Amino acid sequence: MATIFRSSRRSPADADSADIEREAVPVQRAHSVLDLIGNTPMLEMTRITRGRIPPGVRIFAKLEGFNPGGSVKDRAARKMVEKGLESGALRPGKTIIDSTSGNTGIALAMVGAAVGYPVELVMAENVSRERKKIIEAYGAKIIFSDPMESSDGAIMLCREIIGKNPEKYFKPDQYNNEANSLAHLETTGPEIWRQTRGTITHFAATMGTSGTVMGTGRFLKSMNPEIRVIGVEPDDAMHGLEGLKHMASSIVPGIYHERELDSKIAVGTEESYEMVYTLGRDEGLLVGQSSGAAMIASLKLAQSLTDARIVTIFPDFGDKYLSTNLWIGWQEWHRKRTAVNP
Repeated sequence: MATIFRSSRRSPADADSADIEREAVPVQRAHSVLDLIGNTPMLEMTRITRGRIPPGVRIFAKLEGFNPGGSVKDRAARKMVEKGLESGALRPGKTIIDSTSGNTGIALAMVGAAVGYPVELVMAENVSRERKKIIEAYGAKIIFSDPMESSDGAIMLCREIIGKNPEKYFKPDQYNNEANSLAHLETTGPEIWRQTRGTITHFAATMGTSGTVMGTGRFLKSMNPEIRVIGVEPDDAMHGLEGLKHMASSIVPGIYHERELDSKIAVGTEESYEMVYTLGRDEGLLVGQSSGAAMIASLKLAQSLTDARIVTIFPDFGDKYLSTNLWIGWQEWHRKRTAVNP
């Protein structure tokens, strides 16, 4: 039987609170691709943090790109479809439809294929070529919205399509469906608690639908109310961080409850892009821009702390962004970096 390294499942009392070990956990035989969602590994950021954070602070990233659909959105997609089937809102003859910036679309396309339902996805026309191809490979239909209206334009067009034929569609409605947050309360939060043996002090996550930070934060605070939960968002309405929302200038998701956050950290597009480059070079991780934003926020948070265990989410890997603007500045950054550190 194959094995992978994941965290120990012993209770915090069984180990030094500063010690987060690895142990071999068997990979069980799965009956469906949906059984492979979750239980993603956690990686401590060591090289990139060296000399940049106080010595008593450690930063860990949960690598959601290891989900079968390639992102953290697999969790929410599975839970929303499960709830739809349980309630009867999703039944034979219905088509799954939702608006998406990409990762949720991929996840819904995968889940729809696994449970045998057709999927239609409304997304801005300027999402990456890779995402479009992956969605099509799962057999889903893509309906494009105005690229200048970003994710909000996709939301409005999706509503228009459903309004014309409401009986045809089941809309998971990732922005307003509490099953989105519930997925993380039931899976992501408990996994992080186990993987850190309860030693986590701060949780920081980027916000699009906000399901990850809401659900994970609720679970972690139920285990220890002293844990700080931080939402990460772009610092400007005209940002280039695909999938993330600048809440003050966007249609605010119904599942977003800002009062549940202890604070928010704003990050810039360019610094997030450059962090993606740095993670690739220094940690051997090819990730997307939201992961770069999460890492920037974690480093900023660490500056004000002395003894802390920060956990953040890297929502996906970077293979879906190779044709996007994310990589326009790579060569110039690499040239400057090489000149300083040959």
